Amino acid sequence: MQLPDLDTLEAAAQVVYQSMQGSPQLQWPLLAEACGCKLWVKHENHNPTGAFKVRGGLLYLHNLAAREPAVTGLVSATRGNHGQSLAYAARRYGVHPVIVVPEGNSADKNRAMVALGAELVVHGADFDEAVPHARALAEARGLHAIPSFHPDLVTGVGTYGLELLRAQPQLDRVYVPVGLGSGICGVASARSALGLDTEIVGVVTTAADAYARSFAAGEVVATDTADTFADGMAVRLPNAEALAIMREHVSRFVCVSDAEIAAAVLLYYRATHNVAEGAG
Repeated sequence: MQLPDLDTLEAAAQVVYQSMQGSPQLQWPLLAEACGCKLWVKHENHNPTGAFKVRGGLLYLHNLAAREPAVTGLVSATRGNHGQSLAYAARRYGVHPVIVVPEGNSADKNRAMVALGAELVVHGADFDEAVPHARALAEARGLHAIPSFHPDLVTGVGTYGLELLRAQPQLDRVYVPVGLGSGICGVASARSALGLDTEIVGVVTTAADAYARSFAAGEVVATDTADTFADGMAVRLPNAEALAIMREHVSRFVCVSDAEIAAAVLLYYRATHNVAEGAG
C-alpha cells in the first residue's frame, strides 16, 4: 500500500468533517508531572463513537457509495470500535451493517453497535475467528465485505494524525496503540505527508504482542492467544500490508502489561479530573 499524500489526506478530512468535528489535542499538567515530560493527549474519545476508527468508516462508506452505489448491505468483523464506525457511517449512507463479534465481546460496545443500527452476529472465540465468518456471511448473503485494514480506512483515520501533527509539529515522539494497524499507519501517513521527523512508537500489550514479535522478526508472526482486556489490541494475526508500513515508518514497539494499562487509565482519569490518589 502506498501512503496517502497531503492532498489525499486533506480531501479525506473534508469528507470526515461533514459528519464530525476534529478532536482536540490537550495538555494536562498533572499528567505531565506524573510522566516527567511535556506531553499532549489526542482526544479521539471525543468523537461520535468514542474512537478514531469512525474517521475510516466515514471515508470508506463515502468512497464505496461512489464506487458501488448499488451496495445495500455490508459485513465486517470487529471487537467494537471498527464496528461502531461502520454502523455510524452506514446509517449516513443508507446501507445495512452486519457486524460480527466474538463470544464474550464487550457488552457495552455490542449495545452501542446495535443502537447505531447494526445487525450483530456473535461467532468465534476471538477476533481472528470472527473474521472468516464475516467473509462467509458476505458470500452467503451477498453483502459487501469490509476488512479491518484497507487504504480507505488508513486514509480516513490518518486525518487525526494530520490534526495532531499540524497543531504540534514540534513533537519528538508519538505513541500509538496498535490493533490491526490502521491507526499507526494513519499517523505515519500524516508524518510523511507533512515532511516531519517525529518518531512513531507502536504500543501493544504483552498479552497480545503479535505485531511486536512480527516487527522484530521482519515477517508476520501469529500468536496462539490474544487474551487481554484491551480488546482494541486483541489481535493474534498481523496484517502483512500493515506490517510492511510499520517496518518502514515505525521506529520501535513498546510492550506493556494489562496491569500497566489499567494503571495508566487510572492515572489519566485522575490527572484529567483533578482527583487525588486515594480520593473517592
